[in-house]
Amino acid sequence: MNSFDYFVILAYLAAMLAFGMFLSKQGSEGDYFLGNKAIGWFPLALSTMATQLSAISFISAPAFVGLREGGGLKWLTFEFALPLAMLLVMFVIMPPLYRSGVISIFDFLEQRIGRSTRFIISFSFQIVRAFGTGIMVYATGLIIEAVLGIPFLQSILVISIITILYSFLGGMKAVVYADAIQMVLIVFGLLICLIYAISLIGGFETFWSSIDPARLQVVEWSYAGLVTDEFALLPMLFGGFVLYVSYYACDQTQAQRSLSAKSLSDIRKLLMANALLRFPVTLLYCVTGLAIGVIATQNSAFLALIPQDRPDYLMPFFILEYLPNGIIGLLLVAIMSAAMSTLSSAVNSLSAVSMEDLRSFGFSASNPKLEVFVARFLALLWGGIILLFSVYSGDISATVIEAINKVGSALYGPVLGVFLIAILWKRRTVLSTNIGFMAGLLLNLYFWQFQPGLFWMWWNLIGLLVTLAVAIALSLVARKLPLTGGTIGVSREYLPPSYVALVSTVLALLTVAMILISVSIERL
Repeated sequence: MNSFDYFVILAYLAAMLAFGMFLSKQGSEGDYFLGNKAIGWFPLALSTMATQLSAISFISAPAFVGLREGGGLKWLTFEFALPLAMLLVMFVIMPPLYRSGVISIFDFLEQRIGRSTRFIISFSFQIVRAFGTGIMVYATGLIIEAVLGIPFLQSILVISIITILYSFLGGMKAVVYADAIQMVLIVFGLLICLIYAISLIGGFETFWSSIDPARLQVVEWSYAGLVTDEFALLPMLFGGFVLYVSYYACDQTQAQRSLSAKSLSDIRKLLMANALLRFPVTLLYCVTGLAIGVIATQNSAFLALIPQDRPDYLMPFFILEYLPNGIIGLLLVAIMSAAMSTLSSAVNSLSAVSMEDLRSFGFSASNPKLEVFVARFLALLWGGIILLFSVYSGDISATVIEAINKVGSALYGPVLGVFLIAILWKRRTVLSTNIGFMAGLLLNLYFWQFQPGLFWMWWNLIGLLVTLAVAIALSLVARKLPLTGGTIGVSREYLPPSYVALVSTVLALLTVAMILISVSIERL
């Protein structure tokens, strides 16, 4: 790296801070957390993608595909369940959530079930989201330390403080528009890495013939992930379906973007955009990882730079070793921006949840400006907590992208079960729902600690089924307990059957096309 690379990085960080200051005028809590529901569906869609296809994906997905032992294009199976999951999100979960007018999706649980349910789910979400984001910041800090020589603590402080400040100042608008910019940078950075890698190998034909055939296997048919902790088709389909429904509808970081949309129609557009765009972008991650992995296997000096227990260093060291100055700075900006998109989303959503929790306890601001002040204070507080988690994070899986999804898989199934009960089950009770949630969560934690052979993607489905079964069974036998009710969010808008059929057909065909493309890759 030279001075020009450092100038590119500093200029980008300064621009993000200025961007937050430019959008720093908010008149109310709703403006701060939801952008007054005036943000267009396309920037919301890009922001949603940037949050999930973040620094973890930019760094770790290519490492899983190109270098991790037992890795390869199996990562593509993560996307198979997404289009069908969007059907449940679009037509079942998001409409009542949006109509309820909530800022925190956990407010909806209090309205439909009870206050204790709201706080149990809210507290669980906040801890898991803060911890998961801390892992992401930790990993990014380690990589910046390795490739730039900047001490770990200084690395995470620079990224975190700038991100927290523009999130603190600009609220949801700053988060969404900054994420949209960062998504463009991520895709641009991947394309540059892929083009350079293929040219270094000697062209596409040489590259494709040099790939280890084992890494081209997408679908694993030989086992079901019940006794071996490895990627297989069945857990990726069923567990992935639950994970994606819960992530897009029951995770505040994602649902808050849908709640910021102008209308339900815009929500469907942004979710459809995610369903259509995610697979091509994920495929770009994977092919880039294959190309850089080929270079690593052919160049022992380059491979020696990457610690055997840290395949996540593959992409950053490739950027540093093989790309020209100026491009290095730009791509390190892409890594930083990807990390910042995830961190900013977490800070904003966690502060939104905490603000609404305080309101449920009786907090009432005397004027809108005080609301914004408290919201900003909470953003700073959660930013500091995430920073603390990042300093003390450790390793959970072979790659960071697996660690993040593993942490989420313990919670996503039980949380989705609670939301489905709130929306679809009329005999719900507070006690039965709470017991069902805790049963699903504790069982998943048991699997984590004592059944390491069970693939963690199964936790999503198991947690969902156990939560639903226990909660529904207890509510049916609890005839003397008062039943919760309410009609909040149950009104329906008229959707022509032809529209629902068209959307369902398109998403089903997309699922089939993704599987066919993936299987055809194995046979090339």
